[in-house]
Amino acid sequence: MRVLFVAQQTDYEPQGIMYLSSALKAAGHEVDLAVATHQDPVAAARQFQPDVAAYSVITGSQRYYLDVNQRIKREVGGVFSVFGGPHPTFFPEMVAEEGVDGICRGEGEDAMVDLVNALASGGPESVLGIANWSFHRNGDEGDGGIITNPVRPYVEELDRLPFPDRALIYERDPISARSKIKHFLTGRGCPYNCTYCFNHALSEIYRGKGRRFRQRSVDHVIEEVRWVRDHYPLEFVVFVDDTFVLSAEWLAEFAEKYPRQVGIPFFCNTRANLVTEEQVSVLKEAGCHSVSMGIETGNDRLRNELLKRRMSKEQILEAARLIREGGLYFTTTNMIGLPTSTLEDDFETLELNIQARPSYAHVFIFQPYPRTELGEFTREHGWMVGTFDDIGELAWDHSVLDFDEEHKRGLAILQRFFAIGVEWPRTVPLIRRMMRLPDNPMFWLMNKLWKGWAIKNRVHPVALSLREIAETAWHFMKIKS
Repeated sequence: MRVLFVAQQTDYEPQGIMYLSSALKAAGHEVDLAVATHQDPVAAARQFQPDVAAYSVITGSQRYYLDVNQRIKREVGGVFSVFGGPHPTFFPEMVAEEGVDGICRGEGEDAMVDLVNALASGGPESVLGIANWSFHRNGDEGDGGIITNPVRPYVEELDRLPFPDRALIYERDPISARSKIKHFLTGRGCPYNCTYCFNHALSEIYRGKGRRFRQRSVDHVIEEVRWVRDHYPLEFVVFVDDTFVLSAEWLAEFAEKYPRQVGIPFFCNTRANLVTEEQVSVLKEAGCHSVSMGIETGNDRLRNELLKRRMSKEQILEAARLIREGGLYFTTTNMIGLPTSTLEDDFETLELNIQARPSYAHVFIFQPYPRTELGEFTREHGWMVGTFDDIGELAWDHSVLDFDEEHKRGLAILQRFFAIGVEWPRTVPLIRRMMRLPDNPMFWLMNKLWKGWAIKNRVHPVALSLREIAETAWHFMKIKS
């Protein structure tokens, strides 16, 4: 069987698609990828003639993929179209959309292989009972023709999965292939229940189906990094796990083996209430150059009651101090425009970041993603304007909450200049005055230039040629912010 994945863009290596591709190829199927920023997906489908068209969808991108899918189904006969990723997992009603043949909820490697195998041997009617899948049968069954199967247990032993199929991405995105920075995933799941995150909702879907947090063995992770180093340019590793440091035992083994067997500097995510002097020392010993941690909001009520972060300002500032004094660079992640918040609450977040002194402060305008606890709170309490289809694909795009236009304009400007205000606190009064102005391309450019410089020189430092700098800048300038 021939499976075509369609991606709107590849900001960095999409781990989900790469894992699905490697599983399908191991099962004997042919896989290709169309990246819309490099080629027309419809033209790619006409050339490849897939049996299955597959889309990994986040909330905000669903309308784009639904439209592309309908165009592909018109142009290529007999295509079975499937959708997976966060949006279908938490918004299963998507299965009733025109042109959608099936949606996959949760982890997809085994589910996708089972589906394609069944299509190969028995056709569309043979797939209807496969775990993790929902299907729509045009009303000839109960509940309007929607068939929903339970999820199978979590993949417990992640080492059994083949390495993600990087060639699939790199052959279609040569800039990513040439990049000296590449991304890796060491585990899945998170034990925390932050209300804005999908992990809590996913644990409800998988209740009784296995452990929420699972991690690959140190040896397996190192083997993958070494394989990539041997086949592609690699001078800096980014571990994209939500929280890289959950297991002290795993981290200690990693710190002992990784410097000897790999020795490439890396970036990872931590959490303020987990940071200790010993942990920072172990990370430094392992070769860590930089970390990121979520501050999210400076207001205690918003952080601990609304977001359920369960950490104090004092913990955040102490973690920042330990990271700095331990010789690591660090970034923070933050949200503005939360329900029940004010612009003054958002400036409190700015002030806490100023005190923490990060190498760069990321900030996002809150988006109420469906089926997350905070997303449902936002909708149920009347804070949301419109529907989930109005959410932008980019988390810093705009607010869909019921703020007045002055508040929304202020959020847009604060998002542009938040990191600049953290780096140069004396600009904060000027930022307050600029919030009366409409957003414009100059503000966008200033945001991009400072972010690019800080990330390049502090967070992910690699030596780049002029060509590489130009390619990287052009690649990321194309991504709206």
